[in-house]
Amino acid sequence: MAILSYLTTTHFDFGAVRLLPKELERLGIRRPLIVTDRGVRAAGLLDTVVATLAGEPPPVFDDTPGNPTEDAVLRAFDLYTRESCDGVVGLGGGSSMDLGKAVALLAGSGGPLGQYDPVAGGARKIGRVAPLIAVPTTSGTGSEVSVGFVIVMQDGRKLTFASPKMIPLVAICDPELTLGLPATLTAATGMDAVTHCIEAVLTPVVNPPAEGVGYDGLWRGWRHLPTAVHDGKNRDARWHMMMASTEGAMAFVKGLGAVHAMSHAVGRRRDLQLHHGTLNAVILPSILRFNHGTTPEKYERLREIMGLRPGADLSDAVLARNAEIGLPSGLRAMGVSEALIPDLVPHAVADLSSRTNPRPVSAEDYARLFADSM
Repeated sequence: MAILSYLTTTHFDFGAVRLLPKELERLGIRRPLIVTDRGVRAAGLLDTVVATLAGEPPPVFDDTPGNPTEDAVLRAFDLYTRESCDGVVGLGGGSSMDLGKAVALLAGSGGPLGQYDPVAGGARKIGRVAPLIAVPTTSGTGSEVSVGFVIVMQDGRKLTFASPKMIPLVAICDPELTLGLPATLTAATGMDAVTHCIEAVLTPVVNPPAEGVGYDGLWRGWRHLPTAVHDGKNRDARWHMMMASTEGAMAFVKGLGAVHAMSHAVGRRRDLQLHHGTLNAVILPSILRFNHGTTPEKYERLREIMGLRPGADLSDAVLARNAEIGLPSGLRAMGVSEALIPDLVPHAVADLSSRTNPRPVSAEDYARLFADSM
């Protein structure tokens, strides 16, 4: 079993979930709140995790939305308080882990949540965070090792909260938990991981170790995603996809870019309820075209890692991969119309991820990029 000590301690291998009781004891968590969603419960994964624990089953919040909301955070935090919990286990995809992070933040530092918005300098207000363990059941966000979490606020904004204090104290990455993941969700979460690796590499922030991790994650994700989609029981592919996901988040300590700024702007709309990873996948080609020429050496290395010929068009490669694994061809196919662009642009401009795109992006640029992504 691999034990990674980059950013946090990560137990990584088939069967790693059996270490949860030991880690809860080590961290002094006697009554954790498990934060998950109904899909994880329906798939039997919640039962699998609870079965590793002795004694009375812990309280469970399983109403995490696909795009976690401030309202859901407050309901989960109310349960945490009523049940006298002393820690959080985030079990599921990025949404459940992100919601668990928000609960841990409120439990340690108090509300309201909006005061911690890093764009407004809120990260320095973060004090204590309740102990948190993250157990991913998808291979996409890498929230189990990331500094951030994303929440749709009551005022309609989708905010990215970021601080080293938000990194879970322990991550338990067990690819066994992903073997039953449907093909469509495997594709969407897998391209989320690929996007994380690519955007992290392309940011202008200087951090060669993190950049190297991003390249390695892309190598794994790009090669193994088609197999994971078409043969979901392939253990080797599932192992590599979970590692790609974890590495993507380890890499984006460098930041992300305009792909995430745009996907957050669309993902905040409750009338659409669109999957974050799918949004990243369909927006990525437009941003690769937009950023082309800003970092030619990185683009050439990305081509090499993705097995493309020198000078090949990265956008075309991503479009072809999306089609190969059954993802939509653009935002229009996901129900987004050009009429929404004026609403989307200001949110993309204000998004934290926009700050680390390798090429500055204006409001006019974002309007064109949303149209190009249709």
